Amino acid sequence: MGLFGFGDKKGAEAAPKPMAAATLSDGTSVQITEVVDCIGDSCPRPQLMTKKAIGKIEPGEVVEVLVDNPSSVEALPPMCDEINATHLETVKGERSWHVYIRKD
Repeated sequence: MGLFGFGDKKGAEAAPKPMAAATLSDGTSVQITEVVDCIGDSCPRPQLMTKKAIGKIEPGEVVEVLVDNPSSVEALPPMCDEINATHLETVKGERSWHVYIRKD
């Protein structure tokens, strides 16, 4: 048991993840299951973090990857075939890109 009875997670159910939504350029709305914040990270960290996030979610769920490194933006879509996922879209924001990837 943790200090003062806190921190003991045995037997505790995980709280449901709050889901955010994103609208793609074709008007399709997707529910974001996991957000991977790779702002300030360079290769290969965004790819490794994305692979880990895809491994944690269920088929059909979507990961949003936030990156500000141009080489990472270029590396994520081709990687999707290797991790059993589909690149849905990359959206350029004011200071970063939002890459949407769905697990197959």
